[in-house]
Amino acid sequence: MTEKIRHVLGLSGGKDSSALAVYMRDRVPEMEYFFSDTGKELQETYDFLDRLEAFLGKPIVRLNMNADANSNRDFDHWLTVYGGLLPSSQIRWCTVNLKIRPFEEYVGEDHAYHYIAIRADEDRVGYKPPSISSLRNIEPKYPFKEDGITKEDVYRILEESGLGLPDYYKWRTRSGCYFCFFQRKSEWVGLLEQHPDLFKKAMAYEKPNPNAKTGEVFTWCQDESLEELSKPERVAEIKANTEKAMASKKAAKPNRRLIEILTDVLDDEDDEEPCLPCHK
Repeated sequence: MTEKIRHVLGLSGGKDSSALAVYMRDRVPEMEYFFSDTGKELQETYDFLDRLEAFLGKPIVRLNMNADANSNRDFDHWLTVYGGLLPSSQIRWCTVNLKIRPFEEYVGEDHAYHYIAIRADEDRVGYKPPSISSLRNIEPKYPFKEDGITKEDVYRILEESGLGLPDYYKWRTRSGCYFCFFQRKSEWVGLLEQHPDLFKKAMAYEKPNPNAKTGEVFTWCQDESLEELSKPERVAEIKANTEKAMASKKAAKPNRRLIEILTDVLDDEDDEEPCLPCHK
């Protein structure tokens, strides 16, 4: 009896994994699509996934979120487990517990090909901590790398499909939780202006470390709290810097898409590589 091989593709709500899903829809009809829901995603992400699901013509499996609310293992559950310690680029417990482990449980012991949206113009790999998985029964596949698909092709794929980009790309260039610690300062300002209710919720997570006697506070940004960042004069400073950088980038290459210019500006601000399962 021939062993059944599963074909799985994880979606982050970002442009690359969404474009890969469109790209592979007719190439691998038996593809399974999944989304590891942290319970703290932007509404724009959920809306885009609904549109993508309709385009694909099959359900996108939502991991972590169950019909029984008592069994859900969302961000708040794991925050309690970690004693209120907010995740950071040094301690990425959110990626491990909300993305990688649910994915491994979803695949189980089945032999699976996992399709990963790393483009041909990127120098990174998918199976390197904090990556996707290192289980031997899960074999990575990189169709974009193999077929020479670049960022420009990703935009084209999404435009031609009629999906376009998620609405959050107007002010944010990475997917992930609304309070992701990989957000740049201008993206935090975008959250403040676009979703002030969510910004307040993100602020509420910043609390004193109960195990410290030095007055240490758990914050999303290493060098300032959201309360400090949200002060009018600080917001004005961040926006002015971003607008100046945008104008400079546009003058240098005037025919590029606005999202490409914004991506360059934000990468100049902070190009630290985010977690692959969350931002691809």
